Amino acid sequence: MKLLVVCSSLDLRAPLSSTPSWWQLLKALAEAGVELVATPYHGPAIESPWWSAAPNPCQREGDAVALAKRLARGLGRAPATARTAGESPADRLVRALANGVTKPKWRRHLAGLLERHPDTDALLWLTVPPNQLVGIPTALRQRYGVPSYFYDGDVPASLPRFAGFQSGFKIYPGADLAEYQAFFSNSRGGVEDLKRLGARQVHVLHYAADPALFSRVAVEEDLDVFFYGHGAEYREEWMEALLAGPSRAMPEARFAARGTRLGELGRVALLPYLSFSKLREYCCRSRVNVAITRRAHASVYASSTARPFELAALGCAMVSNPYLGVEEWFEPGQEILVVKDAREAIETYRWLLRDHAARRELGARARARFLAQHTYRHRAEELLSALSATARDGA
Repeated sequence: MKLLVVCSSLDLRAPLSSTPSWWQLLKALAEAGVELVATPYHGPAIESPWWSAAPNPCQREGDAVALAKRLARGLGRAPATARTAGESPADRLVRALANGVTKPKWRRHLAGLLERHPDTDALLWLTVPPNQLVGIPTALRQRYGVPSYFYDGDVPASLPRFAGFQSGFKIYPGADLAEYQAFFSNSRGGVEDLKRLGARQVHVLHYAADPALFSRVAVEEDLDVFFYGHGAEYREEWMEALLAGPSRAMPEARFAARGTRLGELGRVALLPYLSFSKLREYCCRSRVNVAITRRAHASVYASSTARPFELAALGCAMVSNPYLGVEEWFEPGQEILVVKDAREAIETYRWLLRDHAARRELGARARARFLAQHTYRHRAEELLSALSATARDGA
């Protein structure tokens, strides 16, 4: 099989937290025998041993939009009520510019790639804004007979019933989901939303991790509790309950975090960003690792995020805020510990920090479950099976 992949980004330096996951998924597809040509929607094209890279035809335009968004954030966050009321004037302006400027370039670019790669079996769109590309999947299917499949890895936050992230696009107003042969969603609870929006078929494809990338390293455990994440948005109360509050109540313990825009964190030390690979070392240095899931994902059933799978791959002892559907991946109490408030978090941290064997057993059980069910090789097989089934059904 040969896939042309339009990916949100291939640049690990870009502030898009899903990019490392796309690298791992594409690597797994390549290792399963799929030939890949990847072209990024944001940032530069980056070659790898697993895919050949095609340029971003609108990199200058994308860089200009990213700069405008950074400047807008610097002027202050819009009130939540304003952000939940649908598209803002800025959203509509971006979509209008995309329709008039970038969409024609993308259509020509993808047509050119299909001309050069006539053996392409399908297009796979990875979490790009479908409302900025309306009509392109239909045109390419009609001209070249190549179907399109879409993977939204931001469900449910991307759905119209949620406000979306301050820094992101509202990707569904004006989109035509029926252009795609099938949708893939990282959230089981978001499937019906996507069908109501017009998706013809929806398959669940959860996040995962690559065990070769997330393998434990031998470092001194000099941290007690560690958290890694991008921003406090939609998880402010749990940042306080699982990090800031316990850090003040446990002066004997060393709390640390790595991320951006995390807010006030009490006694939590902020570690520097050195490279994406440094995340593995930070996690292995900590006796306890905290997974704090944003409100939207935590409240919609089985809405997966990358972090629990990465921590499980490393054999880390995981502590999480309440997460609806987490039992689909890891057994609470055996492979992940779920706490309801700051008091439970403090009790759990103190117990784990005292009991070395309990920490090791918790992490070992999580890693065994991960290796059995949640590697990106598993996800690649699920994706290819769904593509084959859809092709057979003639959807």
